Amino acid sequence: MSEVFGMGAGTQMIAVFFLFMALRVPVAFALGLSALYAMWQIGFGFELAGDLIATGIAKYALLAIPFFILAGTLMGSLGIAERMIRFFRVLIGDLPGGMGVVGTVVCLFWGAVSGSGPASVAAIGPMIIRGMEEDGYPRAAAAALVCTGAALSIVIPPSIGLVIYGVIAETSISSLFIAAIIPGVFMGLLMLVVLPFVKSKGRESLDRIAPPPASAGYFQDLWHSFRDSFWGLMTPVVILGGIYSGIFTPTEAALVATVYALAVGGLVYRTLTLRGLYDALTDAAASSAVVMLVVAYASLFGWVVTVEDLVGQYSGQLLGLSDNSAVILIVIMLIFLIAGMFMDPVTVMFIALPIILPVVRELGWDPVWFGVLVMVNLAIGLITPPVGINLYVAANVTRLPIERIARASLPFLLISILGLGVVAAFPNLSLVLPTLLK
Repeated sequence: MSEVFGMGAGTQMIAVFFLFMALRVPVAFALGLSALYAMWQIGFGFELAGDLIATGIAKYALLAIPFFILAGTLMGSLGIAERMIRFFRVLIGDLPGGMGVVGTVVCLFWGAVSGSGPASVAAIGPMIIRGMEEDGYPRAAAAALVCTGAALSIVIPPSIGLVIYGVIAETSISSLFIAAIIPGVFMGLLMLVVLPFVKSKGRESLDRIAPPPASAGYFQDLWHSFRDSFWGLMTPVVILGGIYSGIFTPTEAALVATVYALAVGGLVYRTLTLRGLYDALTDAAASSAVVMLVVAYASLFGWVVTVEDLVGQYSGQLLGLSDNSAVILIVIMLIFLIAGMFMDPVTVMFIALPIILPVVRELGWDPVWFGVLVMVNLAIGLITPPVGINLYVAANVTRLPIERIARASLPFLLISILGLGVVAAFPNLSLVLPTLLK
């Protein structure tokens, strides 16, 4: 019964999954239903599903996901993001690019707080886009920059994507965090290359973003904005410093980040209210539930992949494509790029990594470098139609058609693909910090 049209149950499961996706069934349910169909084809009782789901989500490292999401939500709702934008606006001053440079820097900085691309667009997008418009950027171009910069949240540590990769690949999450710093900053710097090619309509008033630089002198304005944003700027220092110094683990860091956000909002800025806390908790719970539901049903999917030996079948086919490891790497990167066009990063990882990681081990590639490479690749997927999630969030924020934002994102997409090639060609870009800190 497990053979239909010459396909085994595992291959049928993958086909059914993509059928559900085409029918716009939510990703989590598409994973679960296709896996249950395969289990029925194999002949296993459905009573096994509950145990598999419980085993799949009962992993200590996964606790980091809801707490990092909550920390990012709190940081956005407590006024910390606005203070950071003001500081960087004053710091950049009249440098070429203006708010475009500020937006890029804030997106990178926020990546060390949020860990989620769509959440970053929602939290800091409205303020950056408004400021860039006042600075003369077309709204679509401003939205495209925010989409691209926010996508790097899954690269810049602490990244939810890296946590999930570390769990699947059984690789040190701390090492992944350290390895992602230089590639993440490098990808952000590449965004600045695009700014001169984004047509500007001329400068206008920046009063709503920061005090005019000449109001009391540049350094005095800089000091005031720094003092006002200091505790927010310290967030990545507290999180990453604690992880790298060994004070707490990446999972514990997520809880520390949440407590820190509550302390800053409640005791320092005094912007924390019961209503605001309730809204932050409900928003974070909803976002976390989406991710964890995918993780739960992906455990069923992964079990079928293992039982049907899809890993052996497909990884063997990948290795048989060529004797040249560079060709295999290009094929793998293309697989991730295409998958990222249609699925969110979490789903892509749970489906593709169990099949591709054996190839990585067979070819002797460093799993830490490969993990960073996968994150850069999947970050590109967040701004690639037809299912670039960041594009949809930005369209909701700006009330622009998604097609306009997608067109404006094209230069950022091209430079990001170039950056992916550099990260792939030069593994030391990812491995130099882990090597130095050993």
